[in-house]
Amino acid sequence: MRGSFNERTLRLWAGAEALSAGHGGIAALGRVTGLSPLTIARGVREAQVPSTLPPDRVRAPGAGRKRAEALDTGLEPALIRLVDAGARGDPESPLRWTSKSARHLAAALTLQKHPVGKSVVCEMLRGMGFSLQANSKTREGSHHPDRNEQFEHINARATATLKAGLPVISVDTKKKELVGDFKNGGREWRPKGDPQKVRVHDFIIDEDGKGRVSPYGVYDLANNIGWVGVGIHHDTAEFAVATIERWWKHLGRRRYPKARSLMISADGGGSNGTRVRLWKWALQGFADRSGLSISVCHLPPGTSKWNKIEHRLFSFITQNWRGKPLESYATILKLIAATTTSAGLRVYTELDTHPYPKGVKVSDEQMQQIRLEPDPFHGEWNYTIKPRKAPRRTQ
Repeated sequence: MRGSFNERTLRLWAGAEALSAGHGGIAALGRVTGLSPLTIARGVREAQVPSTLPPDRVRAPGAGRKRAEALDTGLEPALIRLVDAGARGDPESPLRWTSKSARHLAAALTLQKHPVGKSVVCEMLRGMGFSLQANSKTREGSHHPDRNEQFEHINARATATLKAGLPVISVDTKKKELVGDFKNGGREWRPKGDPQKVRVHDFIIDEDGKGRVSPYGVYDLANNIGWVGVGIHHDTAEFAVATIERWWKHLGRRRYPKARSLMISADGGGSNGTRVRLWKWALQGFADRSGLSISVCHLPPGTSKWNKIEHRLFSFITQNWRGKPLESYATILKLIAATTTSAGLRVYTELDTHPYPKGVKVSDEQMQQIRLEPDPFHGEWNYTIKPRKAPRRTQ
């Protein structure tokens, strides 16, 4: 029954047992229970005299050992200085380059003539309003003064385009993934004691059907449909535009047979960045072959996580393959294609084995050949690329 007692009820029980045992009961009960004879004797006195303490109190007011910060008035200020200096990045702080664990804090306080244990440090920190916390992803990098205006511009443009029944897509490259029996974050239900065996080290496997893949996604906002091109070569602007063009050939033109324009929402960096000449040159080739006027709206700097494709497509792919090693190209394609949501998301995917070399240069002469029309508002972010000639009609 010891687990059901608190300090007070344990004393009272021991005292009552000693009284019932008669002479020598205190010593006998001490040998049997391991309690101090002084504790049992106190319980005998309390059992013989009715207690005036409320039922919820264990000790009388003022009883018990004083708190560490009361015995050492300099302890709490010293702890605050340690934690605050570590949080501000003070290079002279003894905890600047170590983890601020309770053990390290206790050791640092002891060196400062405030001997204390880690349990007391934890209790003091909780009392001062501290808690263990992980990093929070909130800083988005540079904050352009026209950031909100650009978001409003993209929203207004996309709303008008969708209302007209024309296609609007969000594009981006998903995180590159290693192909092979490597650990993949997350947990899956398996027989107890039988986890999936994977490699200890994440070294790329240079074999046929292995290596690294770059999934590039296209998300159709109107139809809640995703297209993911899984490239096995470099993540370049040519690869990005080739994936968009395959989406148009296989899905887009069937759903928008009368469309003569296409709106693309893209990040401001990466293979589809605002300063990437090859991105615009490749889009010009796509416009020429498809006959589409392609309007591009880039998200402002440092706001890539606001891209629709991140929350509508990529996050669900990550959830679907959590805890599953991406052992082969076929495994990756099946897991991507099997991604669904309760809102009706459908995902199509294709392995792209074409080579896309890095370092392809676009000359000034080629840039002059692009039919690029910048918008009045931030033309470097918002522009339209029109076809240079009508596409050939196939019989």
